[in-house]
Amino acid sequence: MEDLLDLVRQSLSSPWVYLLLFGLTTIDAILPMVPAEAAIITVTVLARGGEPNLLLVIVAALLGALAGDHLSYAIGRRGGAQRLARFPVDSRRRAGSEWARRAVDRRGGMILAAARYVPGGRTAVTLTMGAICYPLRSFLFFDLLGAGSWALYCVLLGTFGGLAFETDPLRGILTGLGLALVVTLLVELVRWLRHRARRRAARR
Repeated sequence: MEDLLDLVRQSLSSPWVYLLLFGLTTIDAILPMVPAEAAIITVTVLARGGEPNLLLVIVAALLGALAGDHLSYAIGRRGGAQRLARFPVDSRRRAGSEWARRAVDRRGGMILAAARYVPGGRTAVTLTMGAICYPLRSFLFFDLLGAGSWALYCVLLGTFGGLAFETDPLRGILTGLGLALVVTLLVELVRWLRHRARRRAARR
């Protein structure tokens, strides 16, 4: 394992690492199972002696997130509504798309900034905003807020994991990923509680 970590550390001095992070965060907008967040955290935990440059890591993640979100938005503009409608009624994707549509109607662009902390939320919201022709200028503004906060958040988690377990980088990576998972679960819990409260209020 140590040999593998040393090999990964050596590869982090290459400028290709920024292109890799850009690519992963771009693809993650279309395929949420791509481990973009895990890659950013891992790279940050293993960073040593200024390699890779964490500011450039943030920039690469930010630009990749923006590119991916705008690609998803464009897909939504070109028939995304029909694709969303074809999802089975009881599927998670259909539920996610319906949630995104209601959320955009209620809270507009701010939901875009928060959606990337909801599992699958980023894809559902960007597709939906494209499908309903949400203004592109407003989309860019709120997407910049969300992508920037997310990129900084991932790097901070990796930095914390790296500092807490400087002599045990594997444990630092697991700590960073664990913290990201806890945040995601908390967001999901809050969303579920709010949805439950609204359903109870509607019944009354």
